[in-house]
Amino acid sequence: MASQISLPLLLFLLLSISSADDSAIMTKLSTSLSSPPPDWTGTSYCQWSGINCDNSNKVTSISLSTKSISGSLPSEISQLSQLKTLALQRNKLSGTIPSFANLTSLQEIFLDSNDFTSVPQDFLLGLPNLHTFTLSDNFHLAPWQIPGYLIESTNLGTFAASNSSIFGTIPDFFGSLPTFQHLRLSYNNMTGGLPKSFGGSQIQDLWLNNQQSGGLSGGIDVLSDMSQLSQVWLHANAFTGPVPDLSKCENLFDLQLRDNLLTGVLPPSLTELPKLVNISLQNNKLQGPFPEFKSGVKFEVEKTKSNSFCLDSPGPCDPQVNVLLEIARGFGYPRSLAESWTGNNACDKWTFVTCDSAGKSVTVLNFPKQHFSGTISPAFANLTSLRNLLLNENDLTGVIPEILTTLNQLVVLDVSNNNLSGPVPVFKPTVRFTSTGNPFLGKNIGGGDGKSPGTGSDSGTPAGGAPGESKGNSTSGGMIAGVVIAVLVFVGVVLFVSYKCYVKKRHRRFGRVQSPEEGKEMAIGNVMTSNNGYGGTKSELQSQSSGDHTEMPVFEGGNVVISVQVLRQVTDNFNEKNILGRGGFGVVYKGELHDGTQIAVKRMESGVMGTKGLNEFQAEIAVLTKVRHRHLVALLGYCINGNERLLVYEYMPQGTLSQHLFECQELGYPPLSWKQRVTIALDVARGVEYLHSLAQSSFIHRDLKPSNILLGDDMRAKVADFGLVKNAPDGKYSVETRLAGTFGYLAPEYAATGRVTTKVDVYAFGVVLMEIITGRKALDETMPDERSHLVTWFRRVVINKDSIRKAMDQTLDPDEETFDNICRVAELAGHCTAREPYQRPDMGHAVNVLGPLVEQWKPSRPEEEDSYGIDLHMSLPQALERWQSDEGTSSMNDISFGQTYSSIPSKPSGFADTFDSMDCR
Repeated sequence: MASQISLPLLLFLLLSISSADDSAIMTKLSTSLSSPPPDWTGTSYCQWSGINCDNSNKVTSISLSTKSISGSLPSEISQLSQLKTLALQRNKLSGTIPSFANLTSLQEIFLDSNDFTSVPQDFLLGLPNLHTFTLSDNFHLAPWQIPGYLIESTNLGTFAASNSSIFGTIPDFFGSLPTFQHLRLSYNNMTGGLPKSFGGSQIQDLWLNNQQSGGLSGGIDVLSDMSQLSQVWLHANAFTGPVPDLSKCENLFDLQLRDNLLTGVLPPSLTELPKLVNISLQNNKLQGPFPEFKSGVKFEVEKTKSNSFCLDSPGPCDPQVNVLLEIARGFGYPRSLAESWTGNNACDKWTFVTCDSAGKSVTVLNFPKQHFSGTISPAFANLTSLRNLLLNENDLTGVIPEILTTLNQLVVLDVSNNNLSGPVPVFKPTVRFTSTGNPFLGKNIGGGDGKSPGTGSDSGTPAGGAPGESKGNSTSGGMIAGVVIAVLVFVGVVLFVSYKCYVKKRHRRFGRVQSPEEGKEMAIGNVMTSNNGYGGTKSELQSQSSGDHTEMPVFEGGNVVISVQVLRQVTDNFNEKNILGRGGFGVVYKGELHDGTQIAVKRMESGVMGTKGLNEFQAEIAVLTKVRHRHLVALLGYCINGNERLLVYEYMPQGTLSQHLFECQELGYPPLSWKQRVTIALDVARGVEYLHSLAQSSFIHRDLKPSNILLGDDMRAKVADFGLVKNAPDGKYSVETRLAGTFGYLAPEYAATGRVTTKVDVYAFGVVLMEIITGRKALDETMPDERSHLVTWFRRVVINKDSIRKAMDQTLDPDEETFDNICRVAELAGHCTAREPYQRPDMGHAVNVLGPLVEQWKPSRPEEEDSYGIDLHMSLPQALERWQSDEGTSSMNDISFGQTYSSIPSKPSGFADTFDSMDCR
């Protein structure tokens, strides 16, 4: 019995010993590196340079920093179960970073300054002992987000990933990690604000400068509670609001806040920080006194006056200026005031401020309709000469300070149409006081401080109201608030249900096709299309945006990162009147830049888009930054703003080919002539030919259809919507991909196998040609079944010229020459939609067929040539001599061909046209 038990036990021990050996993994690592260290030979890997092992020959450390090593890291590295340190920084490693998931012993990962291209989603999952992770200066990484599961790495102390293509918001878990101290994320594409969880954290180094996609935004108040800070780099972002009191940050030695949108007065404690040695504040809109720092502090002085300090050197501001800045503080220091309130004299052309005739005292403050938020400051009472105070139609909250009743010169006070609450002060009868449009004014709803000097038991009573009603009014205010909240919730539910019904209705016409790769539902057909060609589709293509470190980097192809503030401005805050169309993943708005350039802005939300929508966003950028053609819609820029993704295209004012073919009567468009139709077909063919064979990389569009063909004012066409584009395979080989596209345009082999070549676009182009000829849709459910599928019907009925004449769009009414052209295009459409891919022509052939139908060259008429007595068969000197003799000018001998063109006598009108028509090459 003992022997029967010992044999399996012996086998188990032998297997355990075998599995403890890391030799196979290290051999794989050695072969994956193009230039491993010279002593990495043999099987004694624990003796290799840079390798440390434990007593059981388990690798615990790989340290090969700055060794000029290239190649890639194999996925087998995740099997080094005892690995604690991986230091490969400052090399030339490329490819995908392997997953380190569940390497529970791993403590340090140093991968910065390499050439990695992507990171797997789970590469840091399940690492409870991870303390340090660095990935900075990997400029070629595809966009990725910081994974939320890092919250489980409770020992994490350093996360450094500057210049590594991170996008999205800063996760809020960093501040909750007990030992976390160093966060370095400079030069990425992050948006949003500083997480509130940073307050009270142990963070010492906070490097978030130079974010490329509009930058981080919001206030920086949370810094005041980060007492362990020593170095803060927030420069070159879009932070707003005032600099907070940093008196708790006694270890702070380096503070970089330049190139933001900060406003307000600097707190006095900033100049008293005990360890501060370096600070930058330029290129903001800061106000108040010019700061004076201790000796030894390096303070970058502004070369140009970008801030709004009252003086150009340290010193106190004028008392009246101080009062107005205190008023601005109540409003949150609006940027409009920071930009216009400059200098030390409030009566010197300060916007919204009017002074007396002597130019000494402020008498009028005119702030209506400025979208100011915040509260009404009691500091208004310090402007003793104030006569008119207009605060109407803003977003002010809180109470009306009762101290305003002490303004003896006050004549007009208008606070109408705000969100004020609390008691209403009683002003003198001579004051014209307007407070309508504040539904909670006179009610204590807890929105403001609820306290105002001089309020007593009837503080909740409106002016002129009966004393003793304060309790009832307070109760009434609570009831009103409850009713308002209930109504808002109800309206929100109704809107949500309406939206879901709308989406369901749009998705009803075509079903859903199962994704063969993901096993998830994938929308096909009109589900993800829009009426304007800028609509949403899906993509597998991942993109990488390369940029520099400027505030608005220019990308390959001229595309730029555009701030969301600019896009809001040019679209009138995404006004519904500017909507061009709606797609599955977003809405497209028309916008106009300050120079009159019209643009189209596709606005998407990542929460609505999901992973596929994000892929589409990345694919649009990836493709359109690599291609540029007169018949492809140009991507002008993009923006990432929190959960929003925005793409900016050139604007195509005549909409889509689909609208002109199928909706012309509803939209009031005249029917397209045949010349317009064949010109559009040629433009599309040239655009797709460029994608297939003329661009720097070959691409397959995969969703060519009339709604993705946009038209300019000259009715010339451009292909749009590149969310489904895939890189074309070399040669004639096909590539397997997730099925995507639109029913009616899918090539048979693609629908059956999911494999694509450029011939799937040729097939779709043939369908578009059939639609151009017939004026019918590729799929029309209003038609009988035998006629609903255009390609099947077209092949069956278009067998001779008579049937073509019956099948074509009856608005054409062609002459014989035009009808012959229609027949040639019909023949081309038949070839393009052949059942087998090899039977279809290339797009270059389509261009060759369509070109002569559009651009038929004809020579000038003989009488035009003879009108100036010039024979086009003459040599150039002979032609000049003939012309000069006719004009009575000097002979040829008087003209030297060494003379400049400016010395040749002027020629009669029309000569240039004749001369330019000659082929002198």
